[in-house]
Amino acid sequence: MLKKKLKIGVLFGGKSAEYDVSLVSAKNIIKTLDKKKYKIIPIKIDKKGKFKLESLKKVDLVFPVLHGPYGEDGSMQGLLKILDIPFVGPSVLGSAVGMDKDVMKKLLKEANINIGKFIVIKNGEQKSFNEIKKYLGLPFFVKPANMGSSVGISKVKNEAELVSAIKEAFLYDTKIVIEENIIGQEVECSVLGNEKPIASILGEIIPKKDFYSYEAKYIDAKGAELRIPANLRDDVKKKVQETAIKVFQVLNCEGMGRVDFFVKKNGEVVVNEINTIPGFTSISMYPKLWEASGLPTSELLDVLINLAINRFKRESKLKSIL
Repeated sequence: MLKKKLKIGVLFGGKSAEYDVSLVSAKNIIKTLDKKKYKIIPIKIDKKGKFKLESLKKVDLVFPVLHGPYGEDGSMQGLLKILDIPFVGPSVLGSAVGMDKDVMKKLLKEANINIGKFIVIKNGEQKSFNEIKKYLGLPFFVKPANMGSSVGISKVKNEAELVSAIKEAFLYDTKIVIEENIIGQEVECSVLGNEKPIASILGEIIPKKDFYSYEAKYIDAKGAELRIPANLRDDVKKKVQETAIKVFQVLNCEGMGRVDFFVKKNGEVVVNEINTIPGFTSISMYPKLWEASGLPTSELLDVLINLAINRFKRESKLKSIL
């Protein structure tokens, strides 16, 4: 008797500036999922946030491929939990704190994980250029607190640039994060698992321009060089991998996450951020690092689906009423 195919809802699009990236990631996932094991149901969310809710009721499991707000920030994860549908990736809390650079950095700092210096400005608050410069030095980066894929990010070298950078960042969020410029290798590590997460081999990004921009990630194929494995000493590699797993656990993540680092010349490892729904395009670091670690993308997707099912089964045993 033939085994019944698992119905996988691939959820993509959404009300985010990262809409286009989501479409490319979803297309790659749909193409790579094993059609012998899964019946794939693409579920597109339009730019206004509208989608056919009844589609979710037809699936056994959801694979959210929603980068940024309204998909990677815990909101969709909350809806899926209410609907009692298993889903890939971190749950509500891990998604929310992983998305908010302010809260994420505070939690990492509390756990004695090495991060760069930063300042948070909420809507209506003001900080002078001299105040920021005194604490962070020059140049520094201005970012929306809840956004990914380098959307809304500016590198600031003078007072005039700060005004436009703040204006740009506030287009995407009501809270912005200003970070020191850390000089070092840009290194990334993919993490996979629930209770016992594992780390991939490391990759290094060598931007060809000022920094690893949205264009360099998704549009301009020559915008950055991706080096796998990263050119680091073995002891530093081990430190990065151990720290990636610690970050994943401290932030209550499950399933998948890509942790981004700076490694200084002296070997000091500094955490930049985590991405809880990393890109899944053909050139994205998360699947490429696992592929280089011996786990092809089709098998990686199988593992992620199994991790989601196992978590759902574990949580289903919990008592919810007296």
